[in-house]
Amino acid sequence: MDGFDLGGLLASRAGEGTALYGRYSNPRFVEVLRLIGFDRDWARAQGSPDRSGVVVALGSFHGRTFTTLAATGQPHKHEPFAPLPAWFKYISLNDEEALDEAVGDDTTAVLLEVVQGEGGVRLATPEFLTAARKFCDERGAALIVDEVQTGLGRTGRWFAFQHYDVAPDILTLAKALGAGLPIGACIAREEVADAFKPGDHATTFGGGPVPCAAALAVLDIIVSEDLVARAAAAGERLTDALVRATVGNPAVKEVRGLGLLIAIELAGDWAAEIVGRALQRGLIVNNVAPDAVRLAPPLIVSDEQIDTAVDILAGLLSSYEGRA
Repeated sequence: MDGFDLGGLLASRAGEGTALYGRYSNPRFVEVLRLIGFDRDWARAQGSPDRSGVVVALGSFHGRTFTTLAATGQPHKHEPFAPLPAWFKYISLNDEEALDEAVGDDTTAVLLEVVQGEGGVRLATPEFLTAARKFCDERGAALIVDEVQTGLGRTGRWFAFQHYDVAPDILTLAKALGAGLPIGACIAREEVADAFKPGDHATTFGGGPVPCAAALAVLDIIVSEDLVARAAAAGERLTDALVRATVGNPAVKEVRGLGLLIAIELAGDWAAEIVGRALQRGLIVNNVAPDAVRLAPPLIVSDEQIDTAVDILAGLLSSYEGRA
């Protein structure tokens, strides 16, 4: 099998009317510049050649290359590299009124994460995503969903957007797709993909046979071992256990997430300290915010491992009760 087989498999999981645009071996593969070119060509095809603006959400993370960093809605990450491209408008996640104001005649795309993995595992509301789809449809912009962290079963569906009654025009994948090898993919509705012609863009290492073979093996294992359903069940077990273990603990404000992408929001800025103490006990978690500890275990995590992780975290968090 080759890259075309891979493209067909990915497109079939994304839904009807989608096509693979390309494969990139950049670890954070999808330069927003490529997507802007994608959307501008589509905009030209729609009779709107002057569009250039992209609306993104504060708290988002889209990469560390020059343009994806500019798209990332975390201003403190911009400062060391300023000035950055100025195509982006930043709004608060789930602020429908701000989104309405931001999407205008100059907007080529709205770029969102359904779950902000680096922003504290914050979920877009169904109402917000529905509004984004509506405004894009009304104003001729494309809706892009970044599934680099959430795609391929992490949330208990093949893609996080499938938890909602909203479909994007373009979605992006990487990370899990190659099981550690550098590969990514961009999937688009056919009418959007058709606007990008052969030769409009390229990438030096795109579609390499070894990463594509790895990606095919990943998809085969996800299907044969039913890991999407496993992620849903394991995520429910982990979330429920964390809620039960921390109920009544004033140091914990909230446990939230989707599937096996979960955050514990704290009542103070102790996340880095807790991450270090957990590592000493053999548990790997990370601090995505000063007050948020993120859990993103592998989809093959066992019930026993989940229970052990909860015991470790419950013990650590109980020591912070008096600091809340």
